[in-house]
Amino acid sequence: MSGVRARGFHGVFPEERREGQDFIVDVEVQIERQSAEDDLETTVDYGGLAEALVADIEGEPVDLIETLASRLLCTCLAAPLVRAATVTVHKPSAPIRVPFTDVTVTVTGSRS
Repeated sequence: MSGVRARGFHGVFPEERREGQDFIVDVEVQIERQSAEDDLETTVDYGGLAEALVADIEGEPVDLIETLASRLLCTCLAAPLVRAATVTVHKPSAPIRVPFTDVTVTVTGSRS
């Protein structure tokens, strides 16, 4: 999935915590299909996963987007058929005083 967007209140500066900003998340999951059936029960419910990611973004604020990315990675890995995932968090409105397009952090993990 790419471009999952939600408003969060993450950051180290008071204005980030007070005003919030949009965070955009891209997720790539590796799954282990247990059958070749054409049935949602045999794969990841991407709609449900997207809703869980939005809940994480809108949830308890953290200082660092690295921490948020790790939280989102744990959510991905909690899905039953997900064996590994890569999560990229975009913070396009980061409080940086020079022109920039985006700030991103990418984390990757797998079930042990």
